[in-house]
Amino acid sequence: MNKQQLGALGEQRAIIFLEQQGFEIVERNWRFGRAEIDIIAHDAGTLVFVEVKTRSSDRFGQPEGFVSANQETNLINAADQYCHERSYAGPIRFDIVAITKKRNTLNINHFKDAFWSVSD
Repeated sequence: MNKQQLGALGEQRAIIFLEQQGFEIVERNWRFGRAEIDIIAHDAGTLVFVEVKTRSSDRFGQPEGFVSANQETNLINAADQYCHERSYAGPIRFDIVAITKKRNTLNINHFKDAFWSVSD
């Protein structure tokens, strides 16, 4: 399995996981400039922007550790644009879904409010 296939598998599993947690998926792979938001969803009245990080092992660190400060800034700017385009002014949150593949198993960790949020 190559890197792109693993990433696509991770995103699909993240969607299933989030739906099982009661999230309503609104968008997938929404782009603004160079930034891409993997998943946009509603969770109990909050608009959630989800970054999915999938790794084939944790040998070089946990997947959530691979979200850089630059990437966070790009995601925040993209989320701002998304809210502006939809005239959304409610609460938002940024989550990370970290997935590590170990043999034939995907281990999923969900980090709510991972790096920045704004409430009404």
